[in-house]
Amino acid sequence: MIRKLYLLLLLIGLSVAAYGQSQKLKVLSYNILNGFDWGKDTAREANLVAWMKAQKADVIALQELCGFTEEKLSSLAEKWGHAHTIILKTEGYPVGLTSSKPIEVKEKLLSGLWHGMLHCQTWGIDFYVVHLSPADWKFRRKEAEIIGNRILEGQEGNSKYIVLGDFNAHSPFDGDFDLKYPHQLERTRRSDQGNEKYKNLREGMFDYSVISSFLALPLMDVCQRYVPLNYRSSFPAPINVGKWLTAEEMPKTKCRIDFILVSPELSPLCTGAYIYNGEATHYLSDHFPVAATFEW
Repeated sequence: MIRKLYLLLLLIGLSVAAYGQSQKLKVLSYNILNGFDWGKDTAREANLVAWMKAQKADVIALQELCGFTEEKLSSLAEKWGHAHTIILKTEGYPVGLTSSKPIEVKEKLLSGLWHGMLHCQTWGIDFYVVHLSPADWKFRRKEAEIIGNRILEGQEGNSKYIVLGDFNAHSPFDGDFDLKYPHQLERTRRSDQGNEKYKNLREGMFDYSVISSFLALPLMDVCQRYVPLNYRSSFPAPINVGKWLTAEEMPKTKCRIDFILVSPELSPLCTGAYIYNGEATHYLSDHFPVAATFEW
């Protein structure tokens, strides 16, 4: 009898301990620049993989998987410890998702979008991986509407969701940040002057309506909460110096176009957000990676 009582108390204790354990999640998003130049830049690939391994992220969203197949993405993800991968497509500029837990594909959407959208579920959370138009604010507005409608439909089945990737758009939260780096606006104005079909600027100024439409769903910008204004640059990186930027222009050309936006239910569970724009990532890509941590 005493032995049975002891075993019962032990089982109850183990159950209480298991119930009381918190679960932690780290999510990372990264535009890897033309799939390491379509697989030719093996040194940059190796360096980025080493950096990824050190981050120990649980879910990673990737943009510009140029030249990748499902097999190639799976092989790459294994190097940073992820056994589960999905890629949107195998031509152009694909997006993809890797995870330490199984991934369920909800939708692969290409119609009406510049690069497409990947909707998956892993860790009990719906992930929408996006890469909006790099060339035209009006096109991005249409993409935001299409993706926003998908999110509104999806939230009926799951109130925990994250929209992340390269939005190629500016946030209204960063208006003061943009004013500190006017060279980025001047450079974009010059680019628009040579393009009759597409315009990145709206009447010569940054358009904030795309990100605003996502925030209005509502979605929460975790970096706005955790990353000080002076450290919010996600593009460009020093790897661009000598290509379309001079060393003198680099410190004057900064903006944030990469985001992790989370649902209202996930927002209180966020414990931190980061834009890794220090020296360690200066030559891994032309974008800087963005991450967020959660605990529940």
